[in-house]
Amino acid sequence: MCDYLCCCGSDDIRKKRESKVSPELIGSSTNSTITQNSVQVLPVNRGCTDVFFLILHIAFIIVLAVLVSYCFLYGNIYRILNGYDDCGNVCGVINEMDNKLGCKGADKRKEKFLLVEKTQNNYDPDNPYIHRQCVESCDTVSGYRTFLNRCVPKSKGDVTSENLLSRTGLVNYFQDVSEDLTECWREIIYVCIISFAFSFIVLVLFRFVVGFVVWIVLFASVVVSLIASIFLWVKYAQYKKDPDSEKVMTYLVAAIIATCITVVILLLLLIMRKRIKLVVELFKEAGKALTDMPVLLFEPLLTFAALVGTIALWLYFVLMIESAGKLEVHESTSGASMKQISYIKDGVMSATRWVNLFAFLWFVQFLYGCQDFIIAGSVSKWFFTRNKGKLHLPILMTFGHLIRYHLGSICLGSIIIATIQFLRIILKWTESLLKNYQNQVTTALLRMCQCCLACFESFLQYLSKNAYIIVSIDGSSFCIAGRRAFQLLSSNALRVIAINSVGDFVLFLGKVFVVVATVLIGIEMIQNLPGLHHPSVPIVLCAIFAFLVSHCFLTVYEMTIDTIFLCFCEDCEMNDGISRPYFMSRNLMEFIQNSKRSMDIAALKNNSSWNGNGNIKTVAEK
Repeated sequence: MCDYLCCCGSDDIRKKRESKVSPELIGSSTNSTITQNSVQVLPVNRGCTDVFFLILHIAFIIVLAVLVSYCFLYGNIYRILNGYDDCGNVCGVINEMDNKLGCKGADKRKEKFLLVEKTQNNYDPDNPYIHRQCVESCDTVSGYRTFLNRCVPKSKGDVTSENLLSRTGLVNYFQDVSEDLTECWREIIYVCIISFAFSFIVLVLFRFVVGFVVWIVLFASVVVSLIASIFLWVKYAQYKKDPDSEKVMTYLVAAIIATCITVVILLLLLIMRKRIKLVVELFKEAGKALTDMPVLLFEPLLTFAALVGTIALWLYFVLMIESAGKLEVHESTSGASMKQISYIKDGVMSATRWVNLFAFLWFVQFLYGCQDFIIAGSVSKWFFTRNKGKLHLPILMTFGHLIRYHLGSICLGSIIIATIQFLRIILKWTESLLKNYQNQVTTALLRMCQCCLACFESFLQYLSKNAYIIVSIDGSSFCIAGRRAFQLLSSNALRVIAINSVGDFVLFLGKVFVVVATVLIGIEMIQNLPGLHHPSVPIVLCAIFAFLVSHCFLTVYEMTIDTIFLCFCEDCEMNDGISRPYFMSRNLMEFIQNSKRSMDIAALKNNSSWNGNGNIKTVAEK
């Protein structure tokens, strides 16, 4: 039975869930078999979360289906793909008859191409009459050529399009590129496979030598910033001797900025040196988790396949909506015997455009949320399992929890982000409408609103990702999990800064390494092939593929690190290491022991006074 329907739950729910699993979490002796060997240490009796938003999501899908079906009744996708003539007959198909037009209903299967011509309007010379007809071939029409089932003019002004393409070399370029891809497709596949290998190498490096990598990166950052600062100050001193030089102020500003950056980096390293060690340990733990669950690395491939299907369905709906309209016949101003037709959209069809756009944004964010939840749930189960060798299909278990209990929470998190994105699109559309009426003030205000919405969207995406982690850990609703995640992140602000700065920079360097290594090997394999006209094109394609592969793998790694960090924070609060043993590794326990030792010394200082020899004299002794 569901515990609650929406975001109106409280922390009592969380306490209730914790109490249900306390024997396993605290490691009590009441059931030593469960304590030592049980894999399921997270809440056993989960409940449905945010059911209201799951119902809302289903209702929205039904509404979208009804609206698209309405557009389907008055639409024909071939009106967009093939075009239609003056009688509303779609080219290339058999048309249905219509009582409004006697000429509608012709068989146009042989006439597959649409020809649009302009004729002189004697009554209104500025608005010529547009004549649309279906033809069998564009070659039979003088001055026209075939393009996407259309007959388009060859000339524009005094320069023909063919001459333009030939002058710019685009025709020969595309022909050469197609020949190059046909010639070296095997090498492209080999290089793409090599990009997979380099991605695994990066994961191995993060698994075993990440400490060396992190400190080398930080040391290189300090050295580069110092060299840049010194170089800019030297240049400033040189140009300062020439008072007429315009570069004096430029180098002065650049030197000051570089010096400030150097000081900030040094201060951050000094303040967060212990937190950087935690980042290294989190990288190591993430490597262990992915070693035990290697299938998790390929989860983004499922998300990618789902995204491709979503985009294809959305594009089909876009074509169907744009082709929809009710047939209307107008008397032409160029003569009483001539008529013009048009397909006019009503209010429902126009609204369906926006509903379809919002649905696309919502479904995309929903898929990303499902990916984050599956990764977070699998990693949290790995973290809270003492015997890692007895993990029983954590990915399938997490997927089952997602489908059975927490789809509502994913719906809530995704609709919040989709709403912000939708508002940004509306704001951009409004800006385009007001382009002719804008001044500097309105332009600045609109850009400021866009910037604020973009920052707010980034914040919500980060918070939602961490909320999904808490939902996967203790089964809370999205709002409670979001508040809990915000509390944990704010109480560990310095650690979060270290993870998001140092960790993300190291992951970015991992992507750069994969792309650069792949490109170098691709250059060696491709550019020396005989007969290639433009070897840079397949090399660029290989670089793009390498970036996508490394991004997929390292996105999983990043989510794994974030999950382990929040599990680490939860483990610190749920357990004390004595009566309730920690689930974290021994290396992570060192940070807890150091923190507790510092807290004990601080508390002892507050309740005691130091004598002259440096010994503590307690209040009771005084």
